[in-house]
Amino acid sequence: MIQELLAYFNPLDYLGIWLFTAFILAFFVSWSTFPAIFKVSEAKQLMDEPSSRSVHASRTPNLGGIGIFFSLVVVITTFGGLLDTKILLLLLGGMTVLFFLGLKDDLLILSPKKKFIGQLLAALVLIIFTDTRIMGFFGIFGITILPYWFSVIFTLFVYILIINAYNLIDGVDGLAGSLALFACAAFSYVFFKTEDASMITIAVATIGSLLPFLRLNFSKKNKIFMGDTGSMIIGFLVAFFVVRFISEAQVVRTSTFYKSAPVLAVAIVFFPLLDTLRIFFIRLIIHKTSPFKADRNHLHHCYLNLGFTHVHTTLVVVVINILIFILALLIKDIDIHLQLLIVLCVGSFLYGSIFIYCGLFKIKTNSKMPEHVR
Repeated sequence: MIQELLAYFNPLDYLGIWLFTAFILAFFVSWSTFPAIFKVSEAKQLMDEPSSRSVHASRTPNLGGIGIFFSLVVVITTFGGLLDTKILLLLLGGMTVLFFLGLKDDLLILSPKKKFIGQLLAALVLIIFTDTRIMGFFGIFGITILPYWFSVIFTLFVYILIINAYNLIDGVDGLAGSLALFACAAFSYVFFKTEDASMITIAVATIGSLLPFLRLNFSKKNKIFMGDTGSMIIGFLVAFFVVRFISEAQVVRTSTFYKSAPVLAVAIVFFPLLDTLRIFFIRLIIHKTSPFKADRNHLHHCYLNLGFTHVHTTLVVVVINILIFILALLIKDIDIHLQLLIVLCVGSFLYGSIFIYCGLFKIKTNSKMPEHVR
């Protein structure tokens, strides 16, 4: 009898209860995991040591990504049997690869080359075996359908770009986690509109896993960082949501977002992409150094130099990104080229005051830490 009920069960018929359960489960597992992470970190001295470019002055546990990962594992293994099992298992496999790479980097330091290879492997397996890829540009630049090989390469590029974008912005309390929270909320909305039960379940579960982490990440007493473990996992998930959303919108011509999916995806990850492209330009063109060489030229560092607190920095960045997404939703039915132009111009304008103040070609490389920074 149970098997018959499960065979005909459709999460979309009970979506409210289904998503609430997934959220609560992820939240509970994440919440329950952090006390153990604190104890192990303190007992084994697994702490992030402050450096010359750090925005904190005390030794802090940096294994917050473990709690996020475990909560998502529990949700996927518990709910996955009634969803798109193949995609979720491959997604879990990719997350596991990045989990161990990130964990090793947080504990022992891993070379950028090895991290890059691991990211490629995790993304490539998901692309090849699920055929979830960006198949075209929706007429942007006059390109509709891409050759298969180029589609795979471009999708890989999107994965690598977004994974590393979230890794690079993880420099201020709550910033990477809050932007990931917003991204998951935005994708929950668009996947709800497209009735993609598997993706909306994972997006809502990710929100549940991030909330306990953010409470601690913003805390002054029991602070914890997500580390590379967490930033790579959430970057990978957001990248997958981007690719899945664009891919499904392109396949289903009757989709609500058929004419706007790429622009909406860009709007959702606008700040991480903007900061990453900016920092690569500064490092490669201005300073002529490795794009992976750490410095204090990120936009969040510019906010701190202006005297903003960590909370104010995160709040301003996230609110602006939300406004960009809302704008993209409002103009989703006009010509896609005009959509893209408006989003890029307005988004750049909203963040432009930071560029103007710091001076794009007069970047401060040895600025002193603001007094409020711990």
